[in-house]
Amino acid sequence: MIPVDGHKNLFRDEKSGAIVNCDTAAYNEYVRMRDKRLREKSEIEQLKSDIDEIKTLLREIVNGSK
Repeated sequence: MIPVDGHKNLFRDEKSGAIVNCDTAAYNEYVRMRDKRLREKSEIEQLKSDIDEIKTLLREIVNGSK
């Protein structure tokens, strides 16, 4: 691996010429933040589902009381 000038965590693969990022701390932070966003998205979807269920039950109560 050949170091890329001006970038301490970037290296060029000698065979393929690809640039490889070897900063494991940044990668781990990316994975942590991605997982957090996925959990938050899941929580939001669950809240939407709960609200829809509450709205349905309220409609049933209102329509049943006539």
